[in-house]
Amino acid sequence: MDSNFVDYVKILCRSGKGGKGSMHLKHVKYNPNGGPDGGDGGKGGSIILRGNHNYWTLLHLRYERHIFAEHGGNGGKDKCHGTDGKDVYIDVPCGTVVYNAETGKYICDVTSDGQEVLLLKGGRGGLGNFQFRSATNQAPRYAQPGEPMQEMTVILELKLLADVGLVGFPNAGKSTLVSTLSNARPKIANYPFTTMEPSLGIVGYRDNKSFVMADIPGIIEGASEGKGLGLRFLRHIERNSLLLFMVPGDTDDIKREYEILLNELRQFNPEMLDKHRVLAVTKCDLLDDELIEMLRDTLPEDIPIVFISAVTGFGLEELKDVLWRELNAESNKLASVLSEDTLVHRDKDMSRFAEELADEGEYEDIEYIDEDEIEDLEDFEYEKEDEEQT
Repeated sequence: MDSNFVDYVKILCRSGKGGKGSMHLKHVKYNPNGGPDGGDGGKGGSIILRGNHNYWTLLHLRYERHIFAEHGGNGGKDKCHGTDGKDVYIDVPCGTVVYNAETGKYICDVTSDGQEVLLLKGGRGGLGNFQFRSATNQAPRYAQPGEPMQEMTVILELKLLADVGLVGFPNAGKSTLVSTLSNARPKIANYPFTTMEPSLGIVGYRDNKSFVMADIPGIIEGASEGKGLGLRFLRHIERNSLLLFMVPGDTDDIKREYEILLNELRQFNPEMLDKHRVLAVTKCDLLDDELIEMLRDTLPEDIPIVFISAVTGFGLEELKDVLWRELNAESNKLASVLSEDTLVHRDKDMSRFAEELADEGEYEDIEYIDEDEIEDLEDFEYEKEDEEQT
């Protein structure tokens, strides 16, 4: 069964070409020297990305193999202007990043609802010979062709926008925590990699306040190199304001597991280490008070630590207090403002993306046929039928 969560698609986009200007000389009764009256060609349609908060995945674009804008119409006599090609708007969820599929180069980013980004500009229409008339050139016999269209294969990649991102190994209790603190209902089971797709939950806080928590599939050691599911979903916590690391309390070495997770983030994107972090020791219903105090001495001292149990509710109120305090810390607010103004996007590693596409088996190379080629094929079929009839 295919998942409804689609976080990247590959689409061939093509803007419209501009219409040709008309080269026409007016010849009417009683006005044999009417002069030039060729009209201008219309502009081609553009491809425009538009942020839409009603979408949360790229599912609606999954089978959009190509998106073409209309060509501009040619100019006509009597100074008739060619029709303009219609612009094509592609609605995408907020947090969508666009890359060139051939080079991996970053193109643009759509982060807010209603934001419009020009992806491919339509060709300008050519000028008709009426525009070139002058006192010394009263009958110009030339006109401009329209500007050509632009074409590019792009990758649309979604990165979830959330306040808190959960980071942990499989079966660390991430989905259980999200289902306990919010109305989200991710799949929960006692085997690894139960969570196959990210999910968002709105966590209620005091005085009708709330924040958004993102649960991603579990990360294993080597996820930044493509092992497990972590490579595909690590990007969803790049935009989170705060990272909540989750390690089970029955783990042999909690500090070591935390450092492994931290190292995977460092290998994937070193900028993630600049985010505020909180460590939650889960499944504490299996521990007694004496053991919890012993564990405190072995844990990192540079981040807030909370002992919780999502099953019994132990420590959850304290966890929400800590998360809210860290989210609203002045240093965290300043970092979020700076990241919005000076956000630097890295170009995409196309070798890794090729591996992801191979695993999915969905985006095989497709040979696209131009509209002009289709017309040529139709003419050829008609000619072939005529020959057979004769």
